[in-house]
Amino acid sequence: MKKTNEILSEIKTMSSEEKRNISYEQLKEMISPMTPDEIIELSNIIGYPVFTRMCMGDLRHKFVLLQDGASAIILNNKGQILLQSRADRDKWGLPGGCQELGERIEETMIREIKEETNLDVLEKDLELIALVTGPSRRNDYPNGDIVINNTALFCVRNYTGELKWDEESKDMKFFEITNLPKNQNDPDLIETYLRLERSKNT
Repeated sequence: MKKTNEILSEIKTMSSEEKRNISYEQLKEMISPMTPDEIIELSNIIGYPVFTRMCMGDLRHKFVLLQDGASAIILNNKGQILLQSRADRDKWGLPGGCQELGERIEETMIREIKEETNLDVLEKDLELIALVTGPSRRNDYPNGDIVINNTALFCVRNYTGELKWDEESKDMKFFEITNLPKNQNDPDLIETYLRLERSKNT
């Protein structure tokens, strides 16, 4: 039987698709000898939402999952907002994602910005706008998964690096606030930001 560190190292080399295809029985066998810290590490390697659903066996696509995460209003020096066109749907959304086990929400935001945009952000440059929760945070995925997100919305005006994106996105560009695409993935988050900006001018 493989040692836990060997299992974790092996899973790190897997593609996202290979991780998702680990069966419930395989997962049970892996987890049985693990300590809580090792299970946290495994979850963070696979990704918390995917790992949680894998642990549900046949119910993985039936269970409505509550997720904590962060999204970013990233502004350039013209005041334009960065949006990404997601690969899994025809919608434009904000960079962001789910919090991993043991992460501070600021760490989540910095990690997600780096993973999705290749931009580097310092914690001191994260401006918390609001905690956005409730019915507007429901998200239905093409594979049938349904989640309800509790989202920490940050504004980022200072960053470094060259804008790049991975297979999660089809495109990424800055939009004028007055000319945002209609097919948005996060209209409630963007409206929260715009409402705050309007309140500053009244």
